[in-house]
Amino acid sequence: MPQALEISFSDFHTQINNAAHRTNEISDRRLIIRRGQPFSLSLQFKTRGFQKGDNLIFIVETGPWPDEASGTRAAFPLARAVTKSWSAALEENKFGSMAIAMSTSPNAIIGQYTMKLQITTGSKSTSYQLGTFTLLFNPWCVDDEVYMENEVERQEYVLNDYGFIYQGNSNWITPCPWNFGQFEDDILDITLKLLDKNLNYLNDAFKDLSHRNSAVYVSRVVCAMINSNDDNGVLQGNWSEDYASGVCPSSWNGSTAILRQWYKSDCQPVKYGQCWVFAAVMCTVMRGLGIPTRVITNFESAHDTNTNILIDEYYDSTGKKLPKESHDSIWNFHVWCECWMARRDLPSGFGGWQVLDPTPQETSDGKYRCGPASVKSIKEGEVNLSYDGPFVFAMVNADCVSWLVYGKRREKYFCDPHLVGNRISTKRAGSDDREDVTHHYKYQEGSIEERKVFQKAIHRLQNKHTMSASNGRMYSSGNNGITANGSSSENGRPSENGSVAIDASRNPPLNEAKLFLEFKLTESPQLGQTINLALLAVNLVRVAKTLKLSLTAQSVKHNGKEAHQFWEESMYIDLGPGEEKWMLLQIPYTKYGPYLDDNYLVRVTATGEQNITWEKLLVQKDINLALPNILINFLGSPVVNKPCRVKLTFSNPLNEEIQDCLMVVEGSGILKSQMKLQLGSMKPREKSVLEFQVIPFKVGFKQLQVNFSSNKFRVIKGYKTVSVKP
Repeated sequence: MPQALEISFSDFHTQINNAAHRTNEISDRRLIIRRGQPFSLSLQFKTRGFQKGDNLIFIVETGPWPDEASGTRAAFPLARAVTKSWSAALEENKFGSMAIAMSTSPNAIIGQYTMKLQITTGSKSTSYQLGTFTLLFNPWCVDDEVYMENEVERQEYVLNDYGFIYQGNSNWITPCPWNFGQFEDDILDITLKLLDKNLNYLNDAFKDLSHRNSAVYVSRVVCAMINSNDDNGVLQGNWSEDYASGVCPSSWNGSTAILRQWYKSDCQPVKYGQCWVFAAVMCTVMRGLGIPTRVITNFESAHDTNTNILIDEYYDSTGKKLPKESHDSIWNFHVWCECWMARRDLPSGFGGWQVLDPTPQETSDGKYRCGPASVKSIKEGEVNLSYDGPFVFAMVNADCVSWLVYGKRREKYFCDPHLVGNRISTKRAGSDDREDVTHHYKYQEGSIEERKVFQKAIHRLQNKHTMSASNGRMYSSGNNGITANGSSSENGRPSENGSVAIDASRNPPLNEAKLFLEFKLTESPQLGQTINLALLAVNLVRVAKTLKLSLTAQSVKHNGKEAHQFWEESMYIDLGPGEEKWMLLQIPYTKYGPYLDDNYLVRVTATGEQNITWEKLLVQKDINLALPNILINFLGSPVVNKPCRVKLTFSNPLNEEIQDCLMVVEGSGILKSQMKLQLGSMKPREKSVLEFQVIPFKVGFKQLQVNFSSNKFRVIKGYKTVSVKP
């Protein structure tokens, strides 16, 4: 009887394989590989080496009920060469050991695997447990559905562990630094735990696991799990301004603290998140799984609640928005993810970037999630394609209809086909600069192509359901075109200040507007200083007019909802024929300071009504307050595993004392956990300087993020990107 072949130990060559598979930043102690790419392992035998007559069958399994038909189990023999499937080939055979090349299927299920080896010699069979490994998606493998050709983009959208989320409004775009941290020690395990907590897995684990080879499926699962509306997802949303039982969304610097808190609290939702937090955490998870992902900000983003790709907004006679009249809204900015993948479930040409929005706004197949929706399909108006095309199309290209409300009477005074979807932004690959990707989502505003696409989208929706004829929402691209200055315009768009002239009974021709209003800032306003602005009123005709003006100012949330009205004035202005008048206005910090939201945005509104034709006007201006800088300096060039001093400098921007001052510092590859620095109180205009030590532990470009908060304002952010040398 031939002597049995017995294994002494196996070696997965973790450091070599992980480096080849670009997972060595995650770990050098456990095997983490990307599908469709070969890796190596060695077997050491006890008494003799591999010889003719020994039959070796490798077995890999994932999940609680491995099954070959479902793809959760694969068995394959030792062969002469690896193939584009689960396979193993002999590379070298020595006495007492052998080297093996192994490959996985580019369509394999991702997740945690065990590997076994069954050795048969003669009639005797023995099984050995060789170890475990984690399998990820592979954007470097041409046969993987997430394959991305450009190496600079792969480095950015898979391997970069920091980035920016753009906030503010389209006229004042602010980069917000974010620590994605997808390669931190425990984040991959938390990500895999997240997959096992999704409702599909809990209801039918066998079926759920069998679909985890699909980037489309996995992305929809993750999208639903980032919010907690349907399940014990990662984040609980909160737009109420009451964050006493959790963390203010603006206070987060990165994803790792959120994911760790979720995991350590037995997977209870973390309080709280808003759109940019949801999207950033999803980006961390998707990059960690190997799917190229980037964070997208859309300015003037529509939330269409009734799937008609139109947004109705209602105002009272003072210009105050009436949110209860419509559930539709336009957010100053909204943030989602784009993930890169083939779309084999769609017609050809709709692969590439896909919109995935984890912010819980509307349901998709019964769960709060959105996408993946092909960016190409949105640009072409193919809203009938899976998933959630009408909702995504509306976010970037809805037409906006504004109404004035007088008691029970409503007057439609303006339709703007170009207000929504401006300066759509993301971090540029290989750079800290902003990239504008608006042209990926739609054709040039006002162009024939853009209007044709809008009409195509309307037509696609009609094929799904019949739109109500009573709401007056079917119109051509030329309807209701009213320009700000009462003059003709090629695209029918109002001026930047939003001034619109209307008639009480009907929308006038373009050349019949008789009055004009415009806000101008006399200087760039800083947090803590008085807002100085001027209102220009112009009589465009040769008849004297008296104009009644109502002025208001209120803080505005990032979702476009007014929060607190803190200033109000009214006045009458006499305007002679062709006369223009300037009115200087001041809003002191004592008025607006206590009511600011975290985005430091103030909306000033003026409504006017003149006494002859009862012509009505409305003009608004959003004012972003400039924030003080947090200066971050590394005192010397950072070198991996060597101490380095960092200096922070910050000045109190207010003419009053601030208390409870706190600096929160983090940064993947520089700090292993958050650092909190208590400053106590700061006197008016006082400058504070702090120094502390870091020991960078990863090589490459890394970013240090800093949040400053006090009893007077929640958060001011700063960042510094540095190159850590080996």
